[in-house]
Amino acid sequence: MLRDTRPISWIKAARKDFEDFPQGAQLEMARALTILAEGRMPDIAKHLAGFEGGVMELALKHRGDAFRVAYALQIGSDIWVLHAFQKKSKSGIKTPKPDIDLIHERLKRLKERLG
Repeated sequence: MLRDTRPISWIKAARKDFEDFPQGAQLEMARALTILAEGRMPDIAKHLAGFEGGVMELALKHRGDAFRVAYALQIGSDIWVLHAFQKKSKSGIKTPKPDIDLIHERLKRLKERLG
């Protein structure tokens, strides 16, 4: 049975960072991205604070570490992966400011490029 799925597109640097995740974390994130592509919401998805609607984050705990994938839902028909990173901060659940700034910059450049 074929499913109607949305394409998943990657900012090149985000894909490279994602590929540095441990194999198990990559598999879990890939499952979550597949669920998104099928039009459903995975359990590990949440809105990313500081962004208008349509920018979300997958938040995964894997073997005591925290991994994040930020993605945009409202740029064309694709789901765009903007940033993938291991969260290093042990205090609080907030996404670190340098990562938020990088996501803002990549989102801005992507919108300009896709017009």
